[in-house]
Amino acid sequence: MDSYEQITPAVELQDRVTAFQESLRQDGVDGALIVQKTDLFYFAATAQQGWLYVPAAGAPILMIFKEFERAQAESTLEDIVSLGSPKKIPDIIRERGHQLPARLGMELDVLPVNLYRQFDSIFTDSTIVDVSTAIRLIRAVKSPYEIQLLRNAAACSDAVAGKVPELLREGRTEIELAGELEAYARSLGHQGIVRMRLWGSELFYGHLMAGPAAAVPSYLASPTGGAGVNPMIGQGPGFRKIQKNEPVLVDYVFALNGYLSDHSRIFAIGALPDELMRAHAAMLEIQEEVKRFAVPGAISGEIYEQMVASAEEKGYGEWFMGAGERRIRFTGHGVGLELDEFPFLAKGQQLPLTEGMIIALEPKVILPGKGVVGIENTHLVTASGLEPLTKMEDEIVILAG
Repeated sequence: MDSYEQITPAVELQDRVTAFQESLRQDGVDGALIVQKTDLFYFAATAQQGWLYVPAAGAPILMIFKEFERAQAESTLEDIVSLGSPKKIPDIIRERGHQLPARLGMELDVLPVNLYRQFDSIFTDSTIVDVSTAIRLIRAVKSPYEIQLLRNAAACSDAVAGKVPELLREGRTEIELAGELEAYARSLGHQGIVRMRLWGSELFYGHLMAGPAAAVPSYLASPTGGAGVNPMIGQGPGFRKIQKNEPVLVDYVFALNGYLSDHSRIFAIGALPDELMRAHAAMLEIQEEVKRFAVPGAISGEIYEQMVASAEEKGYGEWFMGAGERRIRFTGHGVGLELDEFPFLAKGQQLPLTEGMIIALEPKVILPGKGVVGIENTHLVTASGLEPLTKMEDEIVILAG
């Protein structure tokens, strides 16, 4: 399909802008300037370089630096203009009959300091305030249109994991297997780029690692790390050869038409030790518990605490979601256009779940020197609990040795 044909419906953009404008008015913000690429796509349906001004009331203005014609083809917003410099933004706002905002909202969670200073010098009479949390809360609840796109991505996640038995063989390196699996994902339409919001976070498709290598920690905000191909990357598959009787973790993100599905499965060539099989079964039990009590109104941090308590009761508290003092303090996260969206099932988080939220739930056990077992599925929050969008069997896939 031509990229120009993948157009977000106009009514979808209107609903998103309307929700944001209501939030701006409630917070006493006169207008917001959107510059971050993912937020720009969410509200304008294009990732072309530019700026989106959303007044607290009235039509948004999409100002494009590069490429204007593509932005016109991709976005259904009515007011799209070509603009060569952000210094002209105040003039464009005034030409549309708006007063310059006394309080200007920007995404201060991701805006570099130098860019902040630039906009502060352009909007000399405005106070710049943070609207990033408001944007992320709006994006956390998906529309039916978005949910269908997420279902499509989840189906591709299942297809990629289903390809593993065809490619997995003893003696292959992790990176060799990853390359072939990623090529298959690309053939299904994987966009390649996996966007993350947290500063310094990055991911290339995901993690494919075997045995002790999967339990090597890294800087990434993830229960798994991996050695990677070099210290500059410091995560993911490396050159270690896959062996019999060890768990092979395939933890991949499928990115389709902007939307992400996060998915982990465990494979093995030959039988695994009973210790690992029992640990995996315990993680599946925790997943089933959460699927029942993660209903609308449940508090994200309380779900995290329940999962931690359940892991401790089952004897895995020391290795749940990592090993050692620096193991991560979350058990699930929202997904959508980015991999680290609201809500977070994390220590201290107080966000109530809402129907339409999407959560990647990932109870895992990390056993240093042995490997990783556990599960990750992308779920939709419904009135009765979590509905898995990824459908592949959760049990460990054992291949003949």
